[in-house]
Amino acid sequence: MKVSVIIGGQWGDEGKGKIVDLLGEDYNVVVRYQGGANAGHTVEIGDKKYVLHLIPSGILRNNVMSVIGNGVVIEPAALIDEMKTLKNLGIQVKNRLVISKNAHVIMPYHKMLDTAKEMGAKKIGTTGRGIGPCYVDKVGRDGIRMADFLDVKQLKEKITLHTKEKNIILENIYHLKPLNVYEVIDSFLAYREELLPFIDNTLVYINDQIKAGKSILLEGAQGTFLDIDHGTYPYVTSSNSTSGGACTGSGIAPTRITSVIGILKAYTTRVGEGPFPTELLNETGEELRKIGGEFGATTGRPRRCGWFDIPMAKYSVMVNGMTEAVLTKLDVLSSFDEIPVCTEYKINDQVTGVFPTDVEKLLTATPVYQSLPGWNSDITTCKTYSGLPQNAKAYIAFLEENSGVKFSHISVGPKRDQTIAV
Repeated sequence: MKVSVIIGGQWGDEGKGKIVDLLGEDYNVVVRYQGGANAGHTVEIGDKKYVLHLIPSGILRNNVMSVIGNGVVIEPAALIDEMKTLKNLGIQVKNRLVISKNAHVIMPYHKMLDTAKEMGAKKIGTTGRGIGPCYVDKVGRDGIRMADFLDVKQLKEKITLHTKEKNIILENIYHLKPLNVYEVIDSFLAYREELLPFIDNTLVYINDQIKAGKSILLEGAQGTFLDIDHGTYPYVTSSNSTSGGACTGSGIAPTRITSVIGILKAYTTRVGEGPFPTELLNETGEELRKIGGEFGATTGRPRRCGWFDIPMAKYSVMVNGMTEAVLTKLDVLSSFDEIPVCTEYKINDQVTGVFPTDVEKLLTATPVYQSLPGWNSDITTCKTYSGLPQNAKAYIAFLEENSGVKFSHISVGPKRDQTIAV
């Protein structure tokens, strides 16, 4: 029996979807434990590309059960659309997906509030999917959960009460047109019919699977530095995207976790606002974006690109307790003659190797680089570690030595089979 956590080690978009799909064949159950439809996990199998937002990437493995845990916030329309898309692509969802009855529901007013707040001066670059406002209601003990779908009368009452309350805010503070309560109720009764067969007590289900000796893979969304507690606050998401969130978001005890697998991209990217010490605001940054196809799977927004950041990686290894890591998108660096790596920062004339989560300090941080020679050759067809160019292996070894974690797999392309086990 093994219970593994997969987490993003940077600002998200590290390629977690591909790795969950790749490793999924060794697990019986894959659990998504936090976030919402603001995440986009892309998996390429053969000539098909799958983009998943709420359903765990394990759904693409026929023998794997998928669970949406209690820590996830669910937009019903988005989930139903995703289920239908998978069905049309020949992926069976029925009897292979379980949704936690304790997961909170994103309502139309959450999306409206999210978008309205982003129009103000304190923009943080959210996706506008209502994630933050939904988590606010959850913490404020004022949310609607999937459990409410089990009782029609209770669902109607809660939708009526909460929509009327939020309409006051939408009208009087943001000067927006109020929602029609009856239209909201009608749409959610339709969602209820679609989702009711999938709702269950996932805490009991997952722990029963562990007792039966089944292997569990816990799939995180976003990345370490978007964590509400340990990220670059306030430019973060609204949940715990570090490994610690896996336990609270699934109902699995910490003593059950057997490994933590971090996903690190061979360079660094970020979507949205916030500090980014190694960001390249030049032709090199554009080249990284173009070669790496760095555009958000959820929003289509261009990702900000920069070189690998060792202080970030060390912090991520520490806070997540990584037992191993996967290096992704190494192939994107194949055309560069030299590849700089940030080894330290210079902040207020002081050099430090410690990542400061204090945004004001991070905004003034100047990266100190060490350049490594590139390999100038196509590695997308490499099948073994020994087959990689010497300079590529030297780059990998440098990142391992300075980050403090060993890579168990190296990704050299977007497809499932373009991955090297080390």
